[in-house]
Amino acid sequence: MGIAKLGILLLLSCAVAAAQEPGTIRGKVVLEPSLEAVPNATVLLVQTGRSTTTGADGAFEFTRVAPGSYEILAHLHPLSDDRERVVVETGQAITLELRMHIAPIHEHVTVTASGHEETALEAFQSVTAVESLRLASRSAPSLGEVLENEPGVAKRSSGPGTTRPVVRGFDGDRVLILQDSMPTGTLSYQSGDHGEPMEASAMERIEVVRGPATLLYGGNAIGGVVNAISSHHQIHEHPHEGVRGHMTAFGGSNNALGGGSAGFEYGTGKWLLWGGGGGQRTGDYGTPLGRIENSQTRLEQASVGLGHYGRRFFTTGGYGVQDGRYGVPSPHGNGGGQGGDHLEEGPVDVPFRRQWVRFSGGVNHPAASLDNFRLTLSYSDWRHREEVGEEAHNRFFNKQFAYRGVFTQTASRRFSGSFGFQGLRRDYKSIGDESLTPPVTQDSLAAFAVEQFDLRLFRVQLGGRLEHTGYNPEGLRSRSFTGFSGAAGLQRSLWEGGSAILNYTHSFRAPALEELYAFGPHAGNLTFEIGDPGLQRERAEGLDASIRHHSSRLRADFNVFQYWIGSYVFLAPTGVLHGGLLEAAYRQGNATYRGTEARLDLGLRPDIWLNLGLDTVRAELTRSDLALPRIPPVRGHAALDIHYRGFNFRPGLELANHQDRVFPTETPTAGYGVFSLETSYIVTRKHALHVFGARLFNLNDRLYRNHLSFIKEFAPEIGRGVRFHYTVQFF
Repeated sequence: MGIAKLGILLLLSCAVAAAQEPGTIRGKVVLEPSLEAVPNATVLLVQTGRSTTTGADGAFEFTRVAPGSYEILAHLHPLSDDRERVVVETGQAITLELRMHIAPIHEHVTVTASGHEETALEAFQSVTAVESLRLASRSAPSLGEVLENEPGVAKRSSGPGTTRPVVRGFDGDRVLILQDSMPTGTLSYQSGDHGEPMEASAMERIEVVRGPATLLYGGNAIGGVVNAISSHHQIHEHPHEGVRGHMTAFGGSNNALGGGSAGFEYGTGKWLLWGGGGGQRTGDYGTPLGRIENSQTRLEQASVGLGHYGRRFFTTGGYGVQDGRYGVPSPHGNGGGQGGDHLEEGPVDVPFRRQWVRFSGGVNHPAASLDNFRLTLSYSDWRHREEVGEEAHNRFFNKQFAYRGVFTQTASRRFSGSFGFQGLRRDYKSIGDESLTPPVTQDSLAAFAVEQFDLRLFRVQLGGRLEHTGYNPEGLRSRSFTGFSGAAGLQRSLWEGGSAILNYTHSFRAPALEELYAFGPHAGNLTFEIGDPGLQRERAEGLDASIRHHSSRLRADFNVFQYWIGSYVFLAPTGVLHGGLLEAAYRQGNATYRGTEARLDLGLRPDIWLNLGLDTVRAELTRSDLALPRIPPVRGHAALDIHYRGFNFRPGLELANHQDRVFPTETPTAGYGVFSLETSYIVTRKHALHVFGARLFNLNDRLYRNHLSFIKEFAPEIGRGVRFHYTVQFF
């Protein structure tokens, strides 16, 4: 009898579902006050994660929309966002008009946090997205400088060409750098004098996901993920007719900055061709104490690709190359400092080259319950050498093949999710005086799933990842690690535009290659390093809570976090000197990270906004209360964002407290305040957007030092200067 009743209920449920014929939402995006159509704007169906872009006539359409209540968001930087709420009845077709205008603040949209586009308000994790027009004004040869003043993001460096983002105090192998959601294949995580080169002005946007992102991307994303998205087609897998693209030129004083970039996408029928390139050069930069010798940089890159997008199947392929060189300032000629005999006499230059090939393919609606499947294959070949004069002292080679397959489930008003697999094969070797490790091959394989449920009163996110990593060194003990990462999140709407989020994460990280096998002098980290092949895997438990409010006159985000990390791997000084370098061995202990991030954007008037921000982090070994090295000090910023017609003026102040909670091998750093002024003029046309801008930095010519710099004692940060830029985006 029970089985019969269950069968009847299932039949009734199917009948009700069949009776709920899906509806359609269509409309047009226009620009106020002219009401001209806005092409290539992103339109989100917020509750489902579905997105599309407007055509040349500004039109958009969503089909197969299940009955229910939805929010529609139109987004195009630097225009305002327009949000409309609609209720779709069974079989109903709804038509609406979304209006945009130039505005000082708008919604951030992210694809990194969940694998599909969603707004920062709806995302479970804390996300910052820096979009193309802002990136054009931040020209720098490496990624850390581009992002250093974003909430919760600091800059580790050994000079301008060597910077890398530090997220919530996490550095190195605990922060994952991606390009178009795949590992870049560089060695920036491995040493303080290795940078993450990036021509930011050539990127569509860069997204920073703060907090553990181990479920979708890997165990070494415990601190966060930085994803550089190269172009429009990497987000929206469909062609478009005609040409869209950008051109940027920039130059500046103090360090003789000069460069530019350009890119295009050309679509015809089901085909899309794209390409682009750019480069920049800088000389030695100046400080209030004088010039920092051997701080010059050079970066050049180019890429090309072709894609075919059918109704069900799509395939794309592309090739890119990056070529550059940067100097590493040394104590010799820069006022002294530490380093010892292992820092070579004379300037060290690092020429590098990265090539990559990428293939993506997929199918739309492979099954009734699946929206699409996408497989990405990526091969990268990174190599660099460290030169003193004409002689190469060290050579590094890193060849890496990575693959990633993701099944995206068909989203409904109440349910969405994805699952997939990911793997990597890496061949690494170093040759020379600083050959810290033997040649090593690394293999990893993982399976993951992330699901979201809308339970009316709150939204729930659940996920898990099972990952295996193995190392096979030449002549040393092989190691393998298998672990599980899991997460659970709750999001509750508090009021119109306001929400609260609570996340719990359990994370697993295998020790990095150099933590296991290093042995020898490492001038980049100012240590003689000794690895431990017996290290165990790290296990972390984390809590992350957020309160958010986003409305037309107020944007506020407040985050608090704490992570308890068992078997935390760190470099412990032994007290022994090797040729002037302090010996340090990789050890394990328990550690805690805790901190806050706050951001407030307040509309004092429709054309005047106050921007405030604050971030803190405290990290220490649990039993000894010993501070961990290179933890950012308390930082804050304040700015006024003033708009008048197409003009924008943004005076600002960046503040940092002194940092006197230091590891035994580092020195305290004084606090500072640095003034800046950004100004721009925007000209909008139907098919083009022109931006003329200038950024005056360190207006007070303040002498200040970055606590996360390995060379802060003899190389303070850049002094007063100005940068000019011009960008045109055409569509």
